[in-house]
Amino acid sequence: MKPSTAGNRSSPLRRVRRTVSRSPVGRVWRRSSELGLGQRALGFAALGFLTLVPLLIIVSSGDPKQGQGFAQWLGEGLGVSKAAREQVEKLFIGPGQALRTTTALGIAALAVFGLTFGAAVQSGYEKVWDLPPARWLARWRHVVWLAVLTGYLFFSATTTLRREPLAGGAVASLSAVLFLWWSQRLLLGGRIRWRALFPGAVVTVIGLLGLRVFSRFVFSPLIASSTVTYGPVGTVLVIQSWLVGVGVVVFGGALAGRLLYEDFSRMAHALKRRRGNAAP
Repeated sequence: MKPSTAGNRSSPLRRVRRTVSRSPVGRVWRRSSELGLGQRALGFAALGFLTLVPLLIIVSSGDPKQGQGFAQWLGEGLGVSKAAREQVEKLFIGPGQALRTTTALGIAALAVFGLTFGAAVQSGYEKVWDLPPARWLARWRHVVWLAVLTGYLFFSATTTLRREPLAGGAVASLSAVLFLWWSQRLLLGGRIRWRALFPGAVVTVIGLLGLRVFSRFVFSPLIASSTVTYGPVGTVLVIQSWLVGVGVVVFGGALAGRLLYEDFSRMAHALKRRRGNAAP
């Protein structure tokens, strides 16, 4: 009787595990492990910090009338409190000084890191869709993507719509969906259809909005405590952690979008077949 009782007890547990494994959450978790989501997010954060932070400091310095530079934009992008935002702004120099102190060697280093950053994002998207790596002739896509990314972030940092919460939020969300949608299509070399990439763009934007809320309640007090404990280095660590979260959302959103698209396609195909069988 004891083996039978143990079997009865383990059977419901086994069914629950099987149900969770087959659910969308379980499939996302399993595919995330296969993707190496954590490692890719760390690489995204490291290259993003080396590329985007210096590049956007220089670019935002070209329009000092619209704002106070990259530091203010980063503080608003993090979604942290005013006190934490002031700690972020202390890390960066003024807009005018960035242009005066930039050298050709520094710009060349940014270009190298930028192309590597684009290659890392492309590799993550290819892994999401189980595609082979693109040929080296497709490296021009990294240049185009980095240029458009810089222009997009500069526009979002300097546009006056960000001062209007409702209209600015709607425009920012729509533009982010369009940019991410186009980014996947470009970096994947057109090997995946537009309609298959759209859910990933939407899920990524939703994830970024959730990360902003998370930053408000977690990263904001963490910046204050880290600054007291470690000084300015503590703020840098929090920013780096935020970039890791962005990397998780970018690749995880694309993966969740693929699974959603496959589920919708499977349901639509089953419904179409059912209608065909019911037709006289």
